[in-house]
Amino acid sequence: MQRLLILTLAVLCAVSCGRRNPSTQGQDVALPKVFLPALAPAELSPEEQRDYLRWHYWDRFDFADTLFLAQADTLRMLEDYARYIAVISDRPTDPAPMDTLMRRASASRPMLDYFAMLADKVLHDPNSPLRNDEFYIPVLQAQLAAPWYDEYERIAPEYDLHVAMQNRVGHAANDFRYTLASGATGTLYGLRAEYVLLFINNPGCPLCREIREAITASPMLNEMIERGRLKVLALYPDEDLTEWRAYHDQIPPTWINAYDAGCVIRERNLYNLAAIPSLYLLDSGKVVLVKDSVDVPMIEEVIDRRG
Repeated sequence: MQRLLILTLAVLCAVSCGRRNPSTQGQDVALPKVFLPALAPAELSPEEQRDYLRWHYWDRFDFADTLFLAQADTLRMLEDYARYIAVISDRPTDPAPMDTLMRRASASRPMLDYFAMLADKVLHDPNSPLRNDEFYIPVLQAQLAAPWYDEYERIAPEYDLHVAMQNRVGHAANDFRYTLASGATGTLYGLRAEYVLLFINNPGCPLCREIREAITASPMLNEMIERGRLKVLALYPDEDLTEWRAYHDQIPPTWINAYDAGCVIRERNLYNLAAIPSLYLLDSGKVVLVKDSVDVPMIEEVIDRRG
């Protein structure tokens, strides 16, 4: 619920919420329409209720009713959409529910545009706590499969799909060359350890500092670093090296503190840099275990599950 509250506050200023304008009070103005999500049967266990809503949450929504879109309370729809994403996020790499939803939303262009807007705010916005490329990919694929968009309208979803398809969980991470303060260079794939934690960061970024402190405060991660089981690559992806060098001593000496010379990662779209900081956990073969996260406890949990 806390994550949903953060999301609601973030989108409040970003969208037209569809609520009544105070200047129209006293006039005959229709109330905005709202969607009532399905309710899971009370006799089911909490886990069974979640599984029920995974597939039935939208059963009461009429995907043929485009008039609803013009009259909908969009803020309420964003909240309902975010709740659905929270429901299915226990399986963050399973896009099947989103694929089914987008097939239903593809009934018409207005409906597809509306659900693509909801997805953009909840699944794609860099500030959304529910951002998830695996769920966003079916949205982009639905847009590109639809017959209503011309070549210019397809440019944005084609680009976003290309970026979203990079470094997916269960797939090999993109390799790149990094540079140290000494001028020496290395590659991501040249790092030899059971796990590699890629920490894309910027100097002076408050959340970057919080993540750095969370990693250094973790007994589990620090023990793994000391034993050589985990290597942390703190990577600065931008061009202002004066700022990076001034920040150099803030990075623990047991980490690899590097920058991307020539901003190759940005130029080639090797990693999504729309939201910084960003954590990627890789195994020894550089297969992605955690993608584009800011959740250090989740990093610990994934490693712990693997034993």
